[in-house]
This record gives sequence, structure tokens and C-alpha cells, in this order.
Amino acid sequence: MVDSGSIGLHDLSFATTRFVLPHTELARHNGTEIDKYHLGIGQRSMSVPAVDEDIVTMAAAAARPLVARHGTDGLRTLVFATETSIDQAKAAGVYVHSLLGLPSSTRVVELKQACYSATAALQFAVALVHRDPGQRVLVIASDVSKYDLDSPGEATQGAAAVAMLVSADPALLRVEAPSGLFTADVMDFWRPNYRDTALVDGQESISAYLQAVEGAWKDYGEQGGRGLEEFTAICYHQPFTKMAYKAHRHLLHCCGEDTDDALIARVLGRTTAYNSVVGNSYTASVYLGLAALLDTAEDLSGQAVGFLSYGSGSVAEFFAGTVVPGYRAHLRTNTHREAIDAREPIDYAAYRDLRGSRLPADGTEHLLPRQTQGPYRLAGICDHKRLYEPC
Repeated sequence: MVDSGSIGLHDLSFATTRFVLPHTELARHNGTEIDKYHLGIGQRSMSVPAVDEDIVTMAAAAARPLVARHGTDGLRTLVFATETSIDQAKAAGVYVHSLLGLPSSTRVVELKQACYSATAALQFAVALVHRDPGQRVLVIASDVSKYDLDSPGEATQGAAAVAMLVSADPALLRVEAPSGLFTADVMDFWRPNYRDTALVDGQESISAYLQAVEGAWKDYGEQGGRGLEEFTAICYHQPFTKMAYKAHRHLLHCCGEDTDDALIARVLGRTTAYNSVVGNSYTASVYLGLAALLDTAEDLSGQAVGFLSYGSGSVAEFFAGTVVPGYRAHLRTNTHREAIDAREPIDYAAYRDLRGSRLPADGTEHLLPRQTQGPYRLAGICDHKRLYEPC
């Protein structure tokens, strides 16, 4: 056995889509003042999938660099977290397993609980490694967020995948043992099986999020967690980046702390750099915040980072990690920035065309045009079977 404090993130990589819709285009379409987006919700653009991109292609693209760097020895589990699953039975991770050529002696499972499930996957992975320190676990969070066209949620859409390799003696972040947990049965955001887009009660969702922050933090303290003053930064789930600021301000208020804007910005500012231009990536969101923090902050070696993971419906967890000295030598900062900068801007009409693309529901053969510039693509569907291929 190993101490749980010596288990955590050994590597992290993310991927997004080929296309991006700037919020200036959305504002031009609907006549909204651009400050409502740039300042009001803190969003500047949203990633938009090509017709041959989905949660599987993004997930495989995010995980490929981890497998290339570390190989597959000891990799016995792949946990795929998503709330935009492509199948009611088969885990999306099985397709990723095939595309990456992982060993057959691998456990693959998919987890779901709105935007929270990647944190459940991470905790699952930590427990597996604690039981057998020779194992490594691949955790992937991948989602495409969609809301009805011309709805208030449309401006918060996005798409991304984050892949994390969990191991003993990690190179990036040690995950600490105490977790604060919170669950409440609320209908703030949900997507029935018969819908492609989510349903959301905006005000209820904000209230439920803040209630979950307070509840998870209270339980974290009762489990012996750190004091709020110990955290250099906190990565919140970001359905839109200003929600992280609302959440942290609420937490400070609950703790009787000063809600000074400059102090809040120091704790949160760097965690929003990627989410503000990618949009809401659901399960990947909080870990996209971690990627941004590690890529843009000064040396964080030995410092504590907090995580508040929230999934509507609702489930939340607060936990902490310690940044490993020397972590910067293992980052993929340039690759991450290239993934964002390489996206092709599109106008609103092109975005509407992409949103209108549908696979047939009758199982007939339907091949998709090659649009993605990523390493994997959804080639089409035949006999109700999705067909993936390397590019």
C-alpha cells in the first residue's frame, strides 16, 4: 500500500474542436450587446464540433499524447466521464480503447452525473491505484454542450475533452484524501433521453450550484480539510466563467471572509483562461480550469489547489491537491495553446449548418465528409453502428 497523498495526476492533456464561434458573431445575430457575453457571463467564444467530431474523437485526441509519452504498461483501467453519451449501453471509452490500441486486459466504464462525473472518475482512479500502486488509470472527461438555438443557454455552449493519467508518485498534482460531498434532488438542468438539447432553469441552477458549494465545503471542513486561506487557487466547475466568481464570492461570504474583487481574481483568474474561449465542456470544465492554471501561473510547486466539482441535479464535491515540485517540466502548455489557436472561426450561418447535421436514426449507411483536423474522426454510421477511424 502507498499513502493516498502520493497518488494523483501524473499527466494531463486536452483537446477541442476544429471550429470556433466568436461571441461577436452570436451577438451580431441576436442583437445582444457584446458586453453581456464578454463581461456578463465571461465568455468570448465557443468551440463547435465539425460533423465528424464527437465526444469519442475529442477523447481519443486528448488521451493520445499520454499514451505516446508513458506507454500502456500498468494501464488497466479507462474511466470515461460524460453527460453527452452516444449510446445507452456501450461505453464511449470502448471506442477510445480501440482507437488508442490499448491492451485487452483493460477495464473500461462510463460514468454519468451531469458535469460532476469526472471527479467521481478521478476518485475511483485514486482508490484503484491506492489498492495496487503498480496500476495506472486513464480518466477522460469529454462533452459537447448544446442548448436550444436562440435560448439563453446558447451563449454558454462549448466542447472539449480532458485526459488525465492517475498514478502513484505523480508528476503534476497529489490528490489529498479529504473530500466534502453534497447531493440534493433538484431539477435545475436535465436532458431526457428523447432530447438532443438540455433543459435548464437558469435561476434555479445558479441557486442549486451555490447551495452545493456551501454544502460540499461544510462537509469538507467536517472531514478535516484545509482552511480556505491555505489555497493559492480554486478550480470551480465553469458553466460560464462568471459562475466561478459567483461561487467563490458565496463561499467567502459563508466563511465570513472578505469578498474583495482583487483577492477573488487572484484565486480564480488564471483558472478561467481556457474555459472563457472554449465554452462549457461539462465534465471536462473543472479540469480544463486546472490545465489553464498550471499552464499560465507562476511556479505553484508545493502549493495547495482546491477543486469544486458540481453536476446539476445535483451532486458536488470539494477536494484539494498539492502541486508537485518540478511539475512545469511535464506540462503541455504549447500544445494546449495551439489546440485553441488552431480553431477555425466560423460565422453564425456556418454554425447553424453544423448544428443541423444529424445522423440517420433508421440505421442506413451514412458517410460523413472529412472536416476535422484532429487525429481521429467519426467516419459515419452503418447498421446503427458508429464507425471511427484514424485520420
